[in-house]
Amino acid sequence: MKFGPAPLQDAAGAVLAHSREVDGRAWKKGRILSQADVDAATGVGITTLVVARLGSDDVLENAAAAELANHLNTWNVAQRAAMTGRVNLYAERAGVFQADRNLVSRLNAVDPAITFATLREGVAVQAGQLVATVKIIPFAVPRGSLEAAVSIVGEGAIIGVEAFHPLRVGLIQTTLPSTSIKMLDKTAAVTRRRLARSGSSLVEEMRVAHDQQALEGALRSLLEQCEMVFVFGASAVSDPEDVIPAAIRRAGGSVERVGMPVDPGNLLVLGDVEGKPVVGAPGCARSPKENGFDWVLDRLTAKMTITSNDIAELGVGGLLAEISSRPAPRDSASARDDGGSSSEARPISAIVLAAGRSSRMGDDLNKLLAEFDGVPLVRRSVGEVCRSPCNETVVVVGHQSDAIRRALSGMPVRFVENSNVGEGLSASLKAGIAAISANTLGVLVVLADMPRLTAADLEAMTTAFAQSGFSAIIRATHGGKRGNPVLLPRATFAEVAALEGDVGARSIVESGAYDVVDVEIGEAASLDVDTQEAMRAAGGVFVRGSERLT
Repeated sequence: MKFGPAPLQDAAGAVLAHSREVDGRAWKKGRILSQADVDAATGVGITTLVVARLGSDDVLENAAAAELANHLNTWNVAQRAAMTGRVNLYAERAGVFQADRNLVSRLNAVDPAITFATLREGVAVQAGQLVATVKIIPFAVPRGSLEAAVSIVGEGAIIGVEAFHPLRVGLIQTTLPSTSIKMLDKTAAVTRRRLARSGSSLVEEMRVAHDQQALEGALRSLLEQCEMVFVFGASAVSDPEDVIPAAIRRAGGSVERVGMPVDPGNLLVLGDVEGKPVVGAPGCARSPKENGFDWVLDRLTAKMTITSNDIAELGVGGLLAEISSRPAPRDSASARDDGGSSSEARPISAIVLAAGRSSRMGDDLNKLLAEFDGVPLVRRSVGEVCRSPCNETVVVVGHQSDAIRRALSGMPVRFVENSNVGEGLSASLKAGIAAISANTLGVLVVLADMPRLTAADLEAMTTAFAQSGFSAIIRATHGGKRGNPVLLPRATFAEVAALEGDVGARSIVESGAYDVVDVEIGEAASLDVDTQEAMRAAGGVFVRGSERLT
């Protein structure tokens, strides 16, 4: 493939290397130029274009990506059609993501133009979540490189998802005279929510004295009716012969491992009684935050074998003290099982997109600074978001950033700057997603130019999200027609990060990979104030300095 500027008369059949506007129409990079395109460009005075010319053995990016993806040996993974040289792969079932590191590394070593990126091995995924992507970087790759890559991936299964299996789980908590009942109740609630991601259930709980004999009896009792048992000790395990591992042995079981190289989560005990796992949970597992217990739990509910060596290999990447890659189960009423409409904050973040140029307004007017009843539109919109049940509000700014920040002075929001406003809506959306809290379960994406939107509308959407189990896409509608805002579950975040150009999340919403719940909020979902006429019709007034523009 040859790349560079070419005389227009020689450009037919080549691939356009850079997006540009021709006679008022946007030509995107990757466009295969026809003779009609050449004639149109000639007519507006263009003499050269930067193009890529394919060699006789080159394979176009989409065809190459699709061919490689079709040869991948996977399990519980589905793929989408190739677009812009990319094929995305998604989990077909909830479970634990697996990858053959050797095959992935060898594939990526074939040719820098051929790439295959995946999630971290061992991470829990939801059905429909993006787990890997094939990306052809240039516009085409040599046939020889593609065939070499196909040969490598044909050697074995490269990625897959070990599906979760709903299990009946028992919980034992040992106690001392000083043990807090409130702490025990909280631990049981957090455990139930941890099990929910695999569809497992806590069927029985016992609280017994912190000694070997009492714990042995509880283990024998619960193992008659449960497929797995968790034990939370009243004091931390300090020795392989301590109360929890000793009780497992007394109950006729064996102890595979005491301690793990994941922090928090060091003091975990992994045992087995008659083929049923018994896990001595570290104290950090009383908290909803991610810890080593989660890693072991996910593998066990996927019915994966875990040996002492497997646990030993978790050290690289096992320092979790400063990160959290999974949304944490909530221990507050905001995530209670009934999914009701509590007014308390839910584990949902809001992103307000306020970086646009308002180009259709003309006269250098920023529609977000137009006033409604004396209040700038952006402040009006953000105020409704701040009164909603979301637990944080992130405002993405860009064009006239200082003026937008001044208009929102004193409001409980965090600002993030979109330094790539020219790249369109996707850049703002990605900047916002990158800035939200690590443990959020979903993000409510709100356009800042929505004068009719109310906190009650957003309450209805967050309630629907809670009722979906924090897993569906929630879309606002007006008269049954799609509109804004949209609420995206965490499973979509990786896909959002792959968006390019002046596009929002519509392709994700309509992909069919996620359940979509429509919430009717009326005119607020569709009111368009993109022109001066529409703004004035909606009741907005432009202000320039001390002058009100009518």
